[in-house]
Amino acid sequence: MKRRSKSKIKNKNIIISILTITIFLTVAYQNEIKSFMTEPLLENHTYTLENIPEYNQKAYVEVNNNKPNFTDNDYNKKTFESYSDLDYLNRAGVAYAKVGIETMPKEERTSIGMIKPSGWHTIKYDIVSGKYLYNRCHLIGYQLTGENANEKNLITCTRQMNTGAMLDFENKVADYIKQTNNHVLYRVTPIYKDKNLLASAVQIEASSVEDKCKDICFNVYIYNVQDGITIDYTNGDSHLS
Repeated sequence: MKRRSKSKIKNKNIIISILTITIFLTVAYQNEIKSFMTEPLLENHTYTLENIPEYNQKAYVEVNNNKPNFTDNDYNKKTFESYSDLDYLNRAGVAYAKVGIETMPKEERTSIGMIKPSGWHTIKYDIVSGKYLYNRCHLIGYQLTGENANEKNLITCTRQMNTGAMLDFENKVADYIKQTNNHVLYRVTPIYKDKNLLASAVQIEASSVEDKCKDICFNVYIYNVQDGITIDYTNGDSHLS
């Protein structure tokens, strides 16, 4: 009887050991599968301003899952425009407005050649459309507010950024306003690194007001670059790549 008892105990221990190992391997396998399944999601996630990737031939990336950072109070504000004072390096800051038909210009644009934003250089390259590398770039486009020669609303930007992605998003907002007569919260933040005179990019946030971010809703980081040109963002110097 004692031998049988010892045999039963031995068999029981073996079974427990097998079950323990099985459970361990099952959990490990499930964790591995979970890790494998979530890895592509991590690679395709949108960004925060703290982990924006280097420019890689893509004009812009989405920030915060493409959702702007407006508050309920922002939606309740009456039509307004707000432009930051130039900082100690003469750099323009955040431009923010609630735009609508009433803020759009009623007259033709005038010259802004007298404004020289921080990092400005008058320089031409044959590989650049229109030759000039730099434009005086309205943070909030003239077609949205009629602000033209306002130094608080102008930065030095590349031709590629100004007439590319930045204009595309601006046109999207302008077309929406004209078609619906609704309003849009529109905020543009130039992104400077340290004491650089030239912005590395602009962040544009926009949200249609009446439907709270349904028709117009984006938060993008647009690179201030020009393909084929190497730019020194500390002072705006440049040369062919």
